[in-house]
Amino acid sequence: MLALAVPALGALVAEPLFVLVDSAVVGHLGTAELAGLSLASTILVTLVGLCVFLAYATTAAVARRVGAGSTREALQSGVDGLWLAVGLGIALAALLVAVAPWAITTMGGTDEVARHAVVYLRWSALGLPGMLLVLASTGVLRGLQDTRTPLYVAAGGAVLNAILNVVLVYGAGLGIAGSGIGTAVAQTIMGVVLVVVVVRGARRHGASLRPAAGGIWGNAVAGAPLFVRTLSLRLAILLTVFVATGLGDVTLAGYQVVQAVWGLAAFALDALAIAAQALVGHGLGSGDVPRVRAVLRRTLRWGVAAGAVIGVVMAAGGWWFALLFTSDPEVRTAVALGMAVCGLLLPMAGWVFVLDGVLIGAGDGRFLAWAGMITLVVYAPVALAVRAWAPDGAAGLAWLWLAFAGVFMASRALTTGLRARGERWMVTGR
Repeated sequence: MLALAVPALGALVAEPLFVLVDSAVVGHLGTAELAGLSLASTILVTLVGLCVFLAYATTAAVARRVGAGSTREALQSGVDGLWLAVGLGIALAALLVAVAPWAITTMGGTDEVARHAVVYLRWSALGLPGMLLVLASTGVLRGLQDTRTPLYVAAGGAVLNAILNVVLVYGAGLGIAGSGIGTAVAQTIMGVVLVVVVVRGARRHGASLRPAAGGIWGNAVAGAPLFVRTLSLRLAILLTVFVATGLGDVTLAGYQVVQAVWGLAAFALDALAIAAQALVGHGLGSGDVPRVRAVLRRTLRWGVAAGAVIGVVMAAGGWWFALLFTSDPEVRTAVALGMAVCGLLLPMAGWVFVLDGVLIGAGDGRFLAWAGMITLVVYAPVALAVRAWAPDGAAGLAWLWLAFAGVFMASRALTTGLRARGERWMVTGR
C-alpha cells in the first residue's frame, strides 16, 4: 500500500502545485489579476475534472484485468483511453477559446477582473489535450501498479511550469497571459512523455495502437457514471466560486488562495485513494474479498489520521501561507481565517477521499453518480444562503468554507460510508 501511495502522493501534490505557482506569480501582479485567475482556473479545472474518469475508470478497468491475468487486454483498454483523451482535449480546447468571455461573465466576472480571466483562460486552454492525455496515461500506469513514472513526470512538469511562469510573466512581460502559456506548455510536454511510456508497454505486450471505435466507445460508456459523479462535485465548486464572487473581490481573491492550498491537501490525501483504487480493483479481479476489506479498513484509518495532521498545519499556518500569495492585508486576513476553518474539517475530508477511491476501484460508479447528485442538492441551498446573508471579506469566506468543507463533505461522508458498510459494491471478476 505504501509502495503505491507514496509515489502517488508526489504525483498528486505536483499537480496542484501548478495552481499554487500560478497563484503566487499572478498574485503579486495585483488583486484584480488574482481574482481573474480564480475565475479562469476554476472553469479550466472544472473541465479537466469532468474528464477525470479518463484516469479513474481506466485505473479500475486495467487493475481488474491485470488481477485476472489479462495484461494485453488491460493495455489495449488503456490505448483506447488515450485516443478518447486526445479527441476530447482538442474539442474542449476549441470550445473554451470560443466561449471564454461568456463563461467568465456567467461566473460573475466584470470589468478588469473579467478581462484578466479571459486572457488566462484562452491561453491555458491550449494545454487541454495534454492535460487529458496526462489523466488517461496516469490511469493506465496506476492500474499496472506503477505510480513512480507519473511521479517523475509530474515533478518535472511542476518545475518546468514554475520556471516558465516566472520567465514569461516577469521576464518577457506577458503578465497573466504568460502564466497561461507556461501552464499549457508544461502540461503538453507531460502528456507526450506519458503517452510514450504507455505506448512502449502496449507494444511490449502485443496490444494494438490503432484507434478502435468499439474500444473508445466502451471507455466512454464505462466512464459515464464517474462523469456524472464528477459533474456533481464540479457544480458544487462552481457554486462555491459563484458565492465567493458575490461576496466581493477580497473574498474571491482569498478563496483562490485557500482553494489552492485545500487542493494541495486534498491531492495529498487522495494518494491513499489512488492506492485503494489499484489494490481494490486488483483484489476484486482476482476474487480476494478479504484483502479488499483489509484495504478498506487500513486506508480509512490512515486517511483520517493524515487529514488531522495536515489540518493542524493548515489551521496554524494560515497567516504565513497568506504572505506568499498577496500583499493585500484584507486578503491575508481572509486567507488565514478560511484556512483555519478548512484545517478543522480536513480529517472528515480524508475519510471521504479514501471511500471515493475504494468505490471507484470497485467500479461502483453508478452509486457514486447518484450519491453525488444527492449531496449537491443538500449543499446548494446552504451555499446560496451564504451568498444572501454572509458579510463580505474574511467573515464571508469563513462561512463559505464552513458550508463547503463542512456541510458538503459531511453529506459525502454519510452516503459513501453507508455504502461501504454493505457488500453490494464488492463484485468480483473481470
